Amino acid sequence: MKLFEHLSRIFISAGILFAVGAPVLLWSRTPLIHVSMAENGGWNPGTLKAEVGRPLHLRLTSDDVVHGFAVGQMDMEAVDVMPGKVTDVTLNFDKPGTYTFFCTRWCGVNHWRMRGAIEVSGPASDAEPAPTPVYIALGIDIDAPHESPVVPPERPSAIRGQQLAAGLDFDKSTDYYRTHSPYEAFKGMPKSMTDQQRWDVIASVWQSNTTTDSIENGRKLFAQNCAACHGENGGGNGVFADDLAKAGQSSMQDMTGSQEMSRQTPANFTDPKRMLGASPALLQGKILRGGMGTGMPMWGSIFTDEQIWELVSYLYSFQFDYQK
Repeated sequence: MKLFEHLSRIFISAGILFAVGAPVLLWSRTPLIHVSMAENGGWNPGTLKAEVGRPLHLRLTSDDVVHGFAVGQMDMEAVDVMPGKVTDVTLNFDKPGTYTFFCTRWCGVNHWRMRGAIEVSGPASDAEPAPTPVYIALGIDIDAPHESPVVPPERPSAIRGQQLAAGLDFDKSTDYYRTHSPYEAFKGMPKSMTDQQRWDVIASVWQSNTTTDSIENGRKLFAQNCAACHGENGGGNGVFADDLAKAGQSSMQDMTGSQEMSRQTPANFTDPKRMLGASPALLQGKILRGGMGTGMPMWGSIFTDEQIWELVSYLYSFQFDYQK
């Protein structure tokens, strides 16, 4: 009897030790990922491996300032990575591919370089290949100027435009909206209308191809990912704008020996010439691929297709009055 009790205690103690020790052992074997500002190395390591259907456990710590962690095109909330502390994250992948993880905190002028890759292996996916981006299908040179030679006398109103459009026959489909700039649509409006009336109708067309929710989603994406450079109100005057300009000036001086400014200045979305000459497809290309030599990063591996179009619809709200 005593032997039985003794063995039972041993088994119970072993079970308790295993229950407590196994998670600790797993945690200790999970690699610790260090993050610092891009100038000091960024993510280390910057490439991770994972498998479909197998949870990926990560431990993150910052070596300098507060950073954030999120994985592009995944439905997850960003987490903060604090100096001197360890943040635990578990990720699950349902299809193979290369996923981009990135910093969600504006940690410096080179914040956009704070990116890494998760290479996920597993059975081939049956998902259909992604469609060709509209800007590529149209052959748009997104690095060339696309300015509108005509701008509205005043801010176009979608409300006024809806009233004016009632008796007009014109294309306001999504295909037309995405493939034409507001200026191209302006040229197709009846010449019997005043310039302001034509712009008002165009504002109503652009509004009809979005929703209040989409614009709000785009606003949040802009605030989280774009405002630090482009400014909260889209004027190209964000908190990092001067630093980008100085960095561009320095690089041009190094290459040419002159003080010529580079194009490394955030776009001003309140400029009607720039925005009314740009089609949604062109803006899609800028967001997807980024701007060569401008400091504008590529977001194609981070934003979903839906998020990109939502962001595009929000950018036009800097030009058009959508108030109901």
